[in-house]
Amino acid sequence: MQRKLTLTIDEDVYYGLYRTVAKRRISKFIEELIRPHVTDMSLDEDYAAMANDKDREAEAAVWCESLGGEVDETR
Repeated sequence: MQRKLTLTIDEDVYYGLYRTVAKRRISKFIEELIRPHVTDMSLDEDYAAMANDKDREAEAAVWCESLGGEVDETR
């Protein structure tokens, strides 16, 4: 569901958005910029989702195990 929001911004910012993003895409551009800062997902939930990704975890384990041979044992 979408909601309409009216923002007041500096004229220079508006024209910069208009030139850079195009008039019909400004809302989407702003939404994509602020979404990570205002969504309800917590960091714990993000980490849990990553841990549940079995392919990613297997790839990470292989990568970690491969680092063992690169340790400088002369120190």
